[in-house]
Amino acid sequence: MTAPLKHSADITVDVALGDRAYDIVIGRGVLDTLGARVAALRPGVRTAIVTDRTVARYWLEQTERSLAEAGIATSRVIVEEGEISKTYAGLESVSEALIAAKIERNDLVIALGGGVVGDLAGFAAAILRRGVDFVQVPTSLLAQVDSSVGGKTGINSPQGKNLLGAFHQPVLVIADTSVLDTLSPRQFRAGYAEVAKYGVLGDEAFFTWLEANHADIFSGGAAREHAIATSCRAKAAIVSRDERENGERALLNLGHTFGHALEAATGFSDRLFHGEGVSVGMVLAAEFSAKLGMISEADATRVERHLASVGLPTHLQDIAGFAQEGLADADALMALMAQDKKVKRGKLTFILLQAIGRAVVANDVEPALVRDFLQQKLSG
Repeated sequence: MTAPLKHSADITVDVALGDRAYDIVIGRGVLDTLGARVAALRPGVRTAIVTDRTVARYWLEQTERSLAEAGIATSRVIVEEGEISKTYAGLESVSEALIAAKIERNDLVIALGGGVVGDLAGFAAAILRRGVDFVQVPTSLLAQVDSSVGGKTGINSPQGKNLLGAFHQPVLVIADTSVLDTLSPRQFRAGYAEVAKYGVLGDEAFFTWLEANHADIFSGGAAREHAIATSCRAKAAIVSRDERENGERALLNLGHTFGHALEAATGFSDRLFHGEGVSVGMVLAAEFSAKLGMISEADATRVERHLASVGLPTHLQDIAGFAQEGLADADALMALMAQDKKVKRGKLTFILLQAIGRAVVANDVEPALVRDFLQQKLSG
């Protein structure tokens, strides 16, 4: 598997969901085509753009201009940046703003931002007037390869990550890779964890390619579009077969059972970005798989080394404020994992590895084994 030698034409990935199918359009500069695509999709539509303050500074005017040039009326809803907006209060604020903007059932909500904005705006659209369609315009790497695709929307509870939400598919995803140039290195790295995840869980050849080409992805070379498109195709294929996570889609949660608990322990703050939690969680999942004899120590080490090579945290001790209560306490972390959405009738479910490129759903994992493993990792 090799990257194209030069930037290719726009790439379109189809999410095959019957009469709810939609396109993911990937490429440099595709944000300028948003208005024309929305006009073709929904003639005469009104829109409301939900974004955060940081994204608004860079991309809101360009987005509004594209819509205006296509004759589309729009309004704006601006929220605070970060997980602080994915709350009951944030959902209320966005919902009331959309009602005030007179967004009706045949109109569109446009989520312009990273994963937080996409989850929040998508959930607000799902419940507004019992369901309004929306468009995802993801502006972070994490959102472009993961959260903007597949229709998962929601907010956090103080008790856990994404515990309130709805499956609500977008009608279009516009992934402009040039907007990623404005991300901080830390934000880009966090998103890369989700790219690597697709290789670890289901495509060893892609993981090998990432090991060789990650520098070009980070520098904005042609490998960037290739990596995003490959990730989107992998997720689209799984979503089309298991939209509501009754089986195979659970594999996409590799690293998330551990990672979400770590995010909750750090208060959903900038101490630990979501992708950073996924990175640590993937390493923990790989090491736990090795402890259970499912994969070799060499495979677990390979996962850890690649994530560390791009600057991602890979150990609990890498997390800011590690020694604080709730993060360095195995029982506290176990309690947070017990709130995970994949828990069924109180039984823990983990996504573990049989090899790099072959993840499996492990139901009813013995809690004592997990606690002992965490205690070992916490003690270094």
